[in-house]
Amino acid sequence: MKVVIVDDHPLVRRGLSAVLKLEANIEISGESETVEQALELIKETKPDLAIVDLKLGNRSGLEVVENIKDTPCRSIILTSSTLEQDVRKAEAVGADGYVLKEALPEELLLAIKLIFKGKKYFDPGLMEMLFKKEEEDSFSKLTPKEREVLIGLGEGLSNQGMAKKLMVTEFTVKKHVSQILNKLCVNDRTQAALLAQSKGLVSGFQ
Repeated sequence: MKVVIVDDHPLVRRGLSAVLKLEANIEISGESETVEQALELIKETKPDLAIVDLKLGNRSGLEVVENIKDTPCRSIILTSSTLEQDVRKAEAVGADGYVLKEALPEELLLAIKLIFKGKKYFDPGLMEMLFKKEEEDSFSKLTPKEREVLIGLGEGLSNQGMAKKLMVTEFTVKKHVSQILNKLCVNDRTQAALLAQSKGLVSGFQ
């Protein structure tokens, strides 16, 4: 596997080289520190993978990723940034991986191996944080009445049971259930009920 390293800090490039050289099946095809150098290097050496820093001077490593996304060369963003917008942008421009510089060498090597096999690898801790944020945003979109219906779903109540408890019609309950499924991006009542329970909205399921 041929790899190029794109980072504007010599110490980082040296450290990465030292880690990668321990792997018998990884060959370092070259190093660069600017967007232009990186694109030229990738064009010349035709590597399998580019490990790219998010920030290259006053430019973004995402420029490199975007320019090579339609080539056989795959890419990993290696950065210290845990900002949601950076992770989203990396995903949007076609990065195959997003690894933090604080990660252990073993994690980077795992990411490289998975990406070489055609998979993607985004830092699990970061993705968990983003999923939780998305979930919180989804719950915040529910109206007070929809939250009451969601609790009813978590309690296992039927539409008739919720209509009686909330003193509304069954039609209104059905309408609320439909809105809840849509806002929480779940497929059915069971998934919504499990979410309600996992969020501690239903007594006895905290």
